[in-house]
Amino acid sequence: MPGRFGRVLTAMATPFSSDGNLDVDGAQRLARHLLDNGTDTLVVAGTTGESPTLTADEKARLWAAVVEVAGGDRVMAGTSTYSTAESAELTHLAEKAGAGSLLLVTPYYNKPPQSGLVAHFSAIAASTGLPCMLYNNPVAYRTDFLPEHIAELAHRFPQLRAVKESSTDEERRNSSRSDDSRLSSSSRR
Repeated sequence: MPGRFGRVLTAMATPFSSDGNLDVDGAQRLARHLLDNGTDTLVVAGTTGESPTLTADEKARLWAAVVEVAGGDRVMAGTSTYSTAESAELTHLAEKAGAGSLLLVTPYYNKPPQSGLVAHFSAIAASTGLPCMLYNNPVAYRTDFLPEHIAELAHRFPQLRAVKESSTDEERRNSSRSDDSRLSSSSRR
């Protein structure tokens, strides 16, 4: 699999049953389908996967079910929320479920300052040895994690391996890629 996480990372939707409960069997079927059709790494319980609406128990069961099908190295668990303590706890649950990497989004809704973002991500990174991808999406989350602070974190925490930069600024996307040679970068326009 080329790259740290592969070439194709798919944000997996979370299936629910008709009564509104997590559909673990459906998640496993979907994971198999995505892997059989070219996905290298599944992003499970990211924001596209309804993470804000899932309980911690549902996330843990979802991660474990997908790891059972995919193997841990092919599962990137979305573990961050706007609560630092909850994010660290979810990170531990993802590790226990066997996920091989983590997707960490900027806190949404409460819009912390840069120092708050650094503190938030530092606490999560310090709680794990798993490879992490930071996700900066200032358009969706109204919180913009600046490249110089991302580079600062990357120097302090070797497990921070990549950035998904969704800024609309082309120069910014390129800056995230070049500020630290250890970081790979993914851009979404």
